[in-house]
Amino acid sequence: MSNICDLTGKKAMKGNKVSHSNSKTLRRFKPNLKVKKFYIPETEEWITLKVSTGALRTINKKGISAVLDIIEKQGYLK
Repeated sequence: MSNICDLTGKKAMKGNKVSHSNSKTLRRFKPNLKVKKFYIPETEEWITLKVSTGALRTINKKGISAVLDIIEKQGYLK
């Protein structure tokens, strides 16, 4: 199960964990992903997506149909 948002494509990043003595070790910054079910009224079906919380805010603001149209035009959705 990969840590990639289905809508925005956000994925894990690498960075440094810095201790008090300023020694650095590599760590991963994972995106805040949630598995949600969305109802699409045009097709009258439910879809399950793994989306980041930022994408959830966009869906709440614009609606799932508008967001899917935008993502499809940008070529992220198959």
